[in-house]
Amino acid sequence: MQKIITTGAPLPALARGWQLGDGHFTTLHAQAGRLRHWSYHQARLREACRRLLMVEPDWSWLKAQAESALDGTDQVLRISLLRGPGARGYGIDGCGEPTLVLNSSPFPVHYYDWRERGLVIGLCDGRLGASPLLAGLKTLNRLEQVLLKAELERRGWAEGVVLDGEGRVREGVSANLFWRRGTQIFTPDLSNGGVCGTVRAWCRDYLGARLTLADEEPASLLAADEIWLSNALMGVVPVIALGEHWTTSSFSTVRELQRAYEQTD
Repeated sequence: MQKIITTGAPLPALARGWQLGDGHFTTLHAQAGRLRHWSYHQARLREACRRLLMVEPDWSWLKAQAESALDGTDQVLRISLLRGPGARGYGIDGCGEPTLVLNSSPFPVHYYDWRERGLVIGLCDGRLGASPLLAGLKTLNRLEQVLLKAELERRGWAEGVVLDGEGRVREGVSANLFWRRGTQIFTPDLSNGGVCGTVRAWCRDYLGARLTLADEEPASLLAADEIWLSNALMGVVPVIALGEHWTTSSFSTVRELQRAYEQTD
């Protein structure tokens, strides 16, 4: 298996990645030299390899390579698996083992502040297209998110709620979305599009029967007692306002999840 730890990787090794977006990735928080919640990230990569018909890497080797990229500080580590080089075109016969690309950078410390203070977010105009073949996966093609992020920047929002083409709530631009009404907790059903994040997977395990997969319109969010966002870098972040709708919530569920998440590896 090839490993590349550089942004200037040789073209042949990355050809399918940049020409076809033929690969997938996960981004994790490396804290004090340890890969946080590694089991969830490995499960995500394994599932993507299965569904994209990619040869699985040696997972012990991959983890060791990821750990070799750490320097003991607070880091962001992106682990990308690109389908191995093959013939020209879409065909995958003969592509062989994937190429591993590791990219590390300093951890954005503003996420710690977000967890404590929460965010004001908006409702994006941009919509997610249906993609049942790739639903849930974090593939190399992030162009929808690029355009949605441009909308956030234009409107001065840190994050936003994204709907699908039918006007139903799907996720944030860079995060998964949850809300609570009474004792019941909801997160969008992503079987037709969106990204199933590692913290979303952890929340499903932790919350169990308290969590319901929802297929609802934005009005459901406005009636919520709590709303929060999650991803592997921000963790669990409360939403203090959605547009002009401010909450008076004490975020009891958010604080419960934050405590539990920080206590797990």
